[in-house]
Amino acid sequence: MEELDKKAPKLLPQEIDYFKILKIFLSRWYWVAISVVICVVSANVYLWYTPKIYATGGTIKFEEKKSELPEFSGAVTTNDTRNGSRVQTETIVLQSSALLLNAIRHLDYRISYFITGRVLNRTNELYPQKPIDIELIRFDSLNFYHGLISFKALDRNRFNLSYDVNGKEVVKNYKFNEPFLIGPMGLMIRYSENLVINSVYMFKINTPEDFLGRVRGGLHIAETARNSNIISIEETDANPIFASDILNSIMKEYLSYDRIQKMQSATQMIEFINTQLDYLSGQVKASQKSIEKYKQNLKITDVGSAAQTAVSKSTDLQAQISLLKIQLMALDQLKADVVKEKDNVTLNFNLEGVIDPQLQTAITKLDNLISSRNSLLKVYNPTAQNVVDINQQILQIKSNAINDIETSRTIVSKRMKYLNDQSHAVDQQIAQYPMAENDMAGLKRNFEVNDKVYSLLSERKLNAQISRSGILPGATIIDFSQPNFNPVSPDENSIKRSAIILGLAIGIGLILLVRMLNPYIYDKETIESLTTIPIIGVIRKFPDEIDEFSSQILAITKPKSIFAESVRSVRTNLSFLASEKSNKVICITSDVAGEGKSFVAVNLASTLSLIDKKVILVGSDLRRSKLHKTFGVANDMGLSNYLADQCAEEDIIKHSTQENLDYIVSGPVPPNPSELLHSAKMISLVDSLRSKYDVVMIDTAPVGLVSDATPLVRMSDINLFVIRAGKSKFYAASVPQRLVQEYHLNNTVIVLNAYSPNMLHSRFYSTKFTGESGAGNYYYYADYTGYEHSGYYTESEGRKWWDITRWFK
Repeated sequence: MEELDKKAPKLLPQEIDYFKILKIFLSRWYWVAISVVICVVSANVYLWYTPKIYATGGTIKFEEKKSELPEFSGAVTTNDTRNGSRVQTETIVLQSSALLLNAIRHLDYRISYFITGRVLNRTNELYPQKPIDIELIRFDSLNFYHGLISFKALDRNRFNLSYDVNGKEVVKNYKFNEPFLIGPMGLMIRYSENLVINSVYMFKINTPEDFLGRVRGGLHIAETARNSNIISIEETDANPIFASDILNSIMKEYLSYDRIQKMQSATQMIEFINTQLDYLSGQVKASQKSIEKYKQNLKITDVGSAAQTAVSKSTDLQAQISLLKIQLMALDQLKADVVKEKDNVTLNFNLEGVIDPQLQTAITKLDNLISSRNSLLKVYNPTAQNVVDINQQILQIKSNAINDIETSRTIVSKRMKYLNDQSHAVDQQIAQYPMAENDMAGLKRNFEVNDKVYSLLSERKLNAQISRSGILPGATIIDFSQPNFNPVSPDENSIKRSAIILGLAIGIGLILLVRMLNPYIYDKETIESLTTIPIIGVIRKFPDEIDEFSSQILAITKPKSIFAESVRSVRTNLSFLASEKSNKVICITSDVAGEGKSFVAVNLASTLSLIDKKVILVGSDLRRSKLHKTFGVANDMGLSNYLADQCAEEDIIKHSTQENLDYIVSGPVPPNPSELLHSAKMISLVDSLRSKYDVVMIDTAPVGLVSDATPLVRMSDINLFVIRAGKSKFYAASVPQRLVQEYHLNNTVIVLNAYSPNMLHSRFYSTKFTGESGAGNYYYYADYTGYEHSGYYTESEGRKWWDITRWFK
């Protein structure tokens, strides 16, 4: 038994047509143009309404300046709390509320003046201008009117003020140069020759806190280079002059703050010494008075030389013991400060050779760590890991410092004990002198001890004052800020450029989106990509409006139109199908209603009749046929009557006004249309008509909706499946393929109806005909795209220059 190898039909090969892709986008160039225009207009509106932001900058260099008085520089230890993370630390300091508020106080901040702009009634600040001379007579920073007050000069003597109180507008007239009240706030406005009558201004009373958010929000600090000691500071604001003034004020305030921080150690020492001097001053005066009184009472002028020597030695010992007592007081205060973790801890009094050198190093490290922790706490939570780590370091340093303090205290105590023993021996020696000399020696000793300690403390205070006066800030302002009147925001060039790019993206994206959402077939390439059923031709869209029943088509009103030529092309290709048969039965169907199968049937029948073919058109859609309306006849007698044995064949055949063209209307709608069409009588009718006519054209019901057309499809010589451009969905292209496979047909072809060039929805692939098509037979036909103005067709009219859209269909 021989087996025939049958190759399954394959889809025609297709390749990307890049020129076609370009034409797709050019077909809706105006979408892109409109999108670009809308975006550019929107950008310009945005730029018009958006307030301009200006930026100004300055530069600070961190450095360690040494005192201009080197001989006194060792008198006081100035603890620099900055370490490797100095830039980060100083950035936090520069942004601190205390520093910013002090900087704001250096400006003329108390009254702000505004003028109303024409854009959305937006107010514009007039700083540093002062169009109104306002004096605050009574002002409470905790209780005053915070809102905007509108001012209008009525004449040289009177002016008008309006402001809101609890949502209600208050309007009052006042006189120039006379005090008045607004709530608890007292003001006076003086008349100025520069005032324009009926001019409207607004003003607002401020506190430094009102500017804090504005200043901090516009402040930006950064290193000029990585790991450098130079930072750049930038301030952005809607007022370029205000931005420049506040930035300069911030930098100057920072230098002042830095110098004060460095002077704190010396200041603490001076305060401690002053406390001791106040006490010793009283002691010296009391001792001096006691000596004078004793001399006057006992008439003693001097003591013996031996007693004098002993008294002098005792005086020296007591002076040293007093200094050591002060040293113990300083150590006790230092210990208390360390335990409390007080900022800027320092040893306020130090005797050389008494204090452990490691203690001063530990105190310096502790100060650095506490300062660093305070800076970190302005940024991080107390539970943050870096804060926890620095707390651990502080605890360790505190423990070491307290141990060093105890060690130093032990050394001082031992030295005091030694000196006390020496003093006790001297006192015993003095006790051997006569009583009067002994008393005088004791009085003089107390005086000299207090006087000597007073002199030493005074010298230490002088050294501390000189050292403090020589302390310089650890930074220098390299560049002061200057007003910059070129806005940095919004960036006009960037916004306009982005608007053009966005417009292009929207336009192109809209084209792609419409294509992606399109469910319809628009061209033959789409059909060729979905099915192997050959296309027999493309019928162009009728050039004029079609009436409801397509009655004007019968006359072929425009025989020289592209539409008529496309119908004739389908007619020609039909002759190649079932060519062995002299009489052909052609069944025309579609997937759903409205795809133009009746329209195609009428036009094909008309053109076939023009070439001396005897044609009969049968309306076999027994449910909703409109064939009778096309020919303008009644539908009371037709195919349904014949199939129901209510009349003879000759009773239902009607003759049209066109030669060689007859037709059979569907007749009244029967209750069982599918059964009638499946009957033997329908088969006999088709056989009878085949013997009488060259072409039997059967207009059937849609196969995708009902099964009425099934028997007609199986008995036809040619099955013509109609797909309508812009109406039939992608699914429709698979229907004829399934009919062929299900009923084993080999006579099914497709015609694309109502085709009109639409590049937007066209497939960007081109079919490649190699002569070895896997789809079997294929037919020559044209869609006549681009031939409209060739001069061969009646609708070929001269192209108007303004009809640009016709170039990109």
